Amino acid sequence: MEKIAVYGAGTIGSCEATLIIGHGLPCTVIGHSEAGLERCKNAVAQNWDDLIAHGLATPSNKAHAMALLKVTNDPAALAGHTFVFEAVAEGAPEKQAVYQAIARYAAEDAVVASCSSSMDAEILAGLSPRPETLLIAHPFQPVHMLPLVEVVRHAKTAPAAIERTLALLETLHRQVVVLAHSVPGLLVNRFAQALFREAIYLIEQGVTSAADIDRAVKYAVGMRYASIGLLEYFDAVGFGLESTIAGNVYPDLCDTKQLQKTVLDGLASGQTGQAAGKGLYDWSEKDSDDFRLRKQSPYFDGVREWTMP
Repeated sequence: MEKIAVYGAGTIGSCEATLIIGHGLPCTVIGHSEAGLERCKNAVAQNWDDLIAHGLATPSNKAHAMALLKVTNDPAALAGHTFVFEAVAEGAPEKQAVYQAIARYAAEDAVVASCSSSMDAEILAGLSPRPETLLIAHPFQPVHMLPLVEVVRHAKTAPAAIERTLALLETLHRQVVVLAHSVPGLLVNRFAQALFREAIYLIEQGVTSAADIDRAVKYAVGMRYASIGLLEYFDAVGFGLESTIAGNVYPDLCDTKQLQKTVLDGLASGQTGQAAGKGLYDWSEKDSDDFRLRKQSPYFDGVREWTMP
C-alpha cells in the first residue's frame, strides 16, 4: 500500500486529505504556515461534520479518521512516503520548490501527482528532478465528494507511475479519465469555458437571465448527461439531425477569444462573484449553507462506498 502525503494545506489539500483518511489510510499534509495548518485541520473537521450531519458518517468515523491525519510545516515528514499529491499555488517557482523538497525527503520512487488544472504537464516535468514519476491528477471541488480525476501524462512519465496512480485512485473510489498529453483546461474545464462563454454572451445579448440559464442547465443539460454520456446522446440523435442543428446554430454561437464585457466590468467594479458578495447574482439574497449543501448533495451516494475507519 502507498504511504500517502499531500503537499499543500489549502482547500484542495484539505479535501484530498479528507478523502484519504476517509478510506482508513494515514495521510501527512505539508503546509507552510501555522495559520494555514490550523485552517486545514478545521476544514477537514468541517468536512467530517458535514458528512455526519447528512448521515454519511458517524462521530466515531470522524474520530478514527482524524487520528490518521498528520499536519505539519516540516517537509522532512515526507520521509518514507511513496505517493504525494501536490496541491500548491499555480506558479512555476512554487511547484519547483515543492518538487525539490519531495525529491529530497520522500521515497526515491515516490509518485508526484499534481492537482494542477492550468499548467502543462510538460512544463511541470521540466520543474521536477524526477520527471519520470510526475504526472497530473486533477480533481474537482469538493475534492472528497466529486469522484472524477483527470490523469495527464507527459513524454517522460513512466508507465509504472500511471499504473500506481490508477490503482490508488481506484482504492479511493475515484472515476478516472486519462489524457495522453496536456491541453489547456484538460477536459472538464474546456467544456465549462465553452458553456460559460455562451451563457455570458446570451445574457449580454438580452436573450435571457442568469437564473434562467442555470434553470435550463440544472433541469435539462445536467440531468441528461448525468445518466447518459454527451457523445452517447450525440450518437442517439444521429449525425444527420445533429448536422442540421449545427448548421443552424454554429454561425450564431459566441466565438470571442477575449474576456467578455460582463467579466471585465465585474473585475473593474469589484463585483467578482460569491466571495465579493455580488457577481452575476446578488449573494446576499442566497442561503450560503443551502448552496454548500447543493454543491455536495449529488455525490452523497459515492461517499457511502468509502471504507471508513
